[in-house]
Amino acid sequence: MAMVKIGGEIERVDGRSLTYDHFIDRYMKPNLPVVLTGLTHTWQSLTDWVQNSNPNLSFFSSLCSTSTVQVADCNKKQYSDQKRLEMTLPDLIHSWTQHSHDGSKPTNEPQSFLYLKDWHFVKEYPNYCAYTTPTFFKDDWLNIYLDSHTLHRDSDICPHQNEANCADYRFVYMGPKGTWTPLHADVFRSYSWSANVCGKKYWLLLPPSQSHLLFDRNGKSLIYSIYDDISEMQFPGFKKTVWLKCTQESGDMIFVPSGWYHQVHNLEDTISINHNWFNGYNLSWVWNLLVEDYKIAKEYIEDIRDISDDFESLCQRNLAANTGMNFYDLFIFITRYALANIIELYHVPNSKIAIHLVHNLTSIQDVASKMTSEEAFSAENVRSISWENYDAFSDIGKAFEEKKFHELCEAVIKTYKSVESDEEEEEEEEEEEEDGIKFEMRNGIKKGGCFSINCSKDDCDVPGLVKGLVSKISGPQDLVDLMGRVMESIKDRD
Repeated sequence: MAMVKIGGEIERVDGRSLTYDHFIDRYMKPNLPVVLTGLTHTWQSLTDWVQNSNPNLSFFSSLCSTSTVQVADCNKKQYSDQKRLEMTLPDLIHSWTQHSHDGSKPTNEPQSFLYLKDWHFVKEYPNYCAYTTPTFFKDDWLNIYLDSHTLHRDSDICPHQNEANCADYRFVYMGPKGTWTPLHADVFRSYSWSANVCGKKYWLLLPPSQSHLLFDRNGKSLIYSIYDDISEMQFPGFKKTVWLKCTQESGDMIFVPSGWYHQVHNLEDTISINHNWFNGYNLSWVWNLLVEDYKIAKEYIEDIRDISDDFESLCQRNLAANTGMNFYDLFIFITRYALANIIELYHVPNSKIAIHLVHNLTSIQDVASKMTSEEAFSAENVRSISWENYDAFSDIGKAFEEKKFHELCEAVIKTYKSVESDEEEEEEEEEEEEDGIKFEMRNGIKKGGCFSINCSKDDCDVPGLVKGLVSKISGPQDLVDLMGRVMESIKDRD
């Protein structure tokens, strides 16, 4: 068994003592982990999902009797992860209850450590409010976008647009004592937060500056478990790693920043709620991961470049298959997110919310500027992009007419109103006002053509103003130019 060098404990903070700005400055910007306490006491899940400090499995058997879930067999490795199985939730609960908590085997039944992972509970049970996302984690571009849009548009990449694995990145995890998750960094190099509804987890985390020490001498294979008998010959850098640790108790919430590799063990029967998410503070991490994975995907098929008519498209399909997103997926994402932020910025140019919106546009502009030099966005390759992808980012006017884009704009501004709201009375007044405007939206776009929930003018045409700044987005440079013109336009209005 490898020896793990521990350098310290992850900081623990009462979340109620932090403001959102403090959280950004102390943890999000510097990309540092923290355990937050005191933020889950009002959750319905703490009442329904827990019985005598243990998972209330009978509640799930009753509510979710028809659910099919994905589980990991923690005793079996498959490729670089644990073997995955699908089963009904009642079957999983039956397997769980057949094994004692101390890990001993029932007579004539094999040992089993099945761990329910990545359960899209919110999507499956939208009318059951198990929890409320804490303010610190509400600026969640990934899940806000996926509530109205799909991540993939190419039919050859995602033929079934409504597949669960494309739905969102809000998950429930459930597993008995002894279940665990192998060493990994999170999908898209996103942030993640994880809250224990009940049970206890042990975390080991490694900062990104040391992540290269976890790979073999060729930089290809990642260590599966830091507790394995790790060959110093194969992984010469591992002995230099210095880890942070923490024990996450019931009710604790951990913030895992971008690029931090971590391994997690359930010390008790445990249920947790987990989100993966990104925003303007770690968008560059998402782009950098795609670039690195693109190089690997491209190198893998480089020998067929000369005989392939659509080599770049093949690279992008492989990237989407391996990473979950490709360059075109992310470009559509940031284009639509930028347009939603621009629409709202024109309506709140001098507010605290505008500070968030400007930061978002600046981070998007930075990533879009890096995209301009990529082969995928050359004029020749852009001409060969599928119509689903090209249409999604190029035609601004068409996007502005889509109900799902209106929903995205609404979700963006409501997020920052919620973040900035200091008193419950203000929140209730905003909800009443927005409900009235949403009723108007359901009956069509307002007279002036503006669909922002912040707009009360019948003659407002901010969307027309934006379309006047750029008629069409043909690639990343057009998006960069648009945001430059928007910034100048906002200054002129001031």
